[in-house]
Amino acid sequence: QVQLVESGGGLVQTGGSLRLSCAASGRAFSNYGLAWFRQAPGKEREFVAAISWSARSTAYADSVKGRFTISRDNAKNTVYLRMDSLKPEDTAVYYCASDSIPRRIALTTTHNRYDYWGQGTQVTVSS
Repeated sequence: QVQLVESGGGLVQTGGSLRLSCAASGRAFSNYGLAWFRQAPGKEREFVAAISWSARSTAYADSVKGRFTISRDNAKNTVYLRMDSLKPEDTAVYYCASDSIPRRIALTTTHNRYDYWGQGTQVTVSS
């Protein structure tokens, strides 16, 4: 059974930092790209960041570039999202997801190309 479990969300003030973690099991995740998406109330789910299966490539949404860093530890089957200089508009439920195709050559930012999702973790940034 494939599972993705996020943790690390919480309440933080503007300018603060958080590190999200996503522990994966049930699949050889070292062969799959991983990504973070987020969904704010009343808005559609949006791409945040992605990392290739090899960790050689990363991609970020323009809104978080320079503030967020995605990384992975394949030995621990875990992907991280370090979030710095947080803003109120970063408030959302954050989801990690696994690419549906192993060893995809190019990173994908399209949510329907990810087949397994975590339950989400709430991040709230107060002004």
